Amino acid sequence: MIFAPRKYGNTPLSRAELAEDKKNCIKCGPVGLGRRALYSNSFYISRYYYTCWTDIRRVFKRVAMSKGGFSGKGVFATIPYLVIQKSDGTEQQCNFKVEDQVDQILDWIKEHHPEIPIYSAESERKLKKAQAEQEAKYIKNLPEDAAETISRLEDAKVKLEKDDRYSRLLVFAAKQKRSVDGTKQSLKAVAAIIDLASLAGIIGGLYLKFVAHYNMGIYLALFGGAFIISVAASQILPTPRRNKKTVQADWEEALSQMGNYLKHPDDFPVPVQYAHPIVLDRMIRVVREGRATTAAEALEVVKKDLKALNHTVRVTQQEYDEVVAIKPMFIVCNYQ
Repeated sequence: MIFAPRKYGNTPLSRAELAEDKKNCIKCGPVGLGRRALYSNSFYISRYYYTCWTDIRRVFKRVAMSKGGFSGKGVFATIPYLVIQKSDGTEQQCNFKVEDQVDQILDWIKEHHPEIPIYSAESERKLKKAQAEQEAKYIKNLPEDAAETISRLEDAKVKLEKDDRYSRLLVFAAKQKRSVDGTKQSLKAVAAIIDLASLAGIIGGLYLKFVAHYNMGIYLALFGGAFIISVAASQILPTPRRNKKTVQADWEEALSQMGNYLKHPDDFPVPVQYAHPIVLDRMIRVVREGRATTAAEALEVVKKDLKALNHTVRVTQQEYDEVVAIKPMFIVCNYQ
C-alpha cells in the first residue's frame, strides 16, 4: 500500500492493519467496507479516509438537488450522499453517482453492524410516526381469506429474501431500460451536435497549435475534450454497452433468472417482473388495510398507488425508498 488512508475517526490503525483491512474490504462505488473500518471518499479520491466501526454513531443516506428525498416531496432526479456520523456528532458526507450503491452499503451495514442505525435521528422519528399511522389503518379482525393471502405473500417474501440477487438484478435492469428508453430524441440530437462541435474544436485546436503554431489552439482542443467527456458522463447517447438492444437483453435475462430461481413462477403470487420483497410488502399492507382480499386484487391496488405518485406528491422517507426501488419495474412493463 503506497498511500495509506487518512484517519477520520478517533481510533487509529497501524499501517499493517490498514493494508490488510483495505485490501480485503468490499468495494462499493467510492466506499470500502472493511472488517475494522469504513473507507470513505474525498471529492476526487475513492477510499481516501477510514473510520473504525467503533467510532461510528450513524450511517445514513441523504438526497440533495431535488424536491424529493428526505424533504418528503418528489421521487426522481436526485443526487445521493452517504453520511457518516461519528460518535462526537461530526459528519462526513460522501458523494455518489449511483443511489443503488448507497442502498447496498446501508443493507450491508444493517446485516453486519446492526448496532449502527442506518437512518438519521430525524428520519427515525418520522419512520416511527409513519409506522404508527400505517398500523392505525389496519383492520383488527381480518377475514379468513385475507389472512390466507397475507400468509401466502409473507412466504413469497421469505423466498425472495433468501437470495435477493435476483430481485436486485430486476431493479437494476429495469432502471437501465427505463433510463435508455425514456431519453428523448431531442436530447440525443443536442448531445450529438455538442460531440460533433467538440470534435471539430479538438481537430481545429490541434491544427492551430502544431501547424499554425498558435499557442491558444491547445485550449480550444482541451475545451473540446472536456465537452466530449461531459456528454459521455451524462449517458444520453447510446454506447455499445448501453443502448436499447442491450438493456432489453439485460431485462429479459433478469426475468429469465428470476423465473429459474422461482422454479414454478406461475404459482407465485405476483408475475416474475414484479417479484420483489417491497412489492410484496406493499401488497401485504393493502390487504391489512382491507383494500383487497386476494393477491391479484392487492397487486392492482399497488399499481394504482404507484401510478398516482409523481414529483408533486408528498411522501414519507419509507415511501420514497420503496418507490425509487420498484416503480421502474412497473413503468417498463407499462403496469401490465
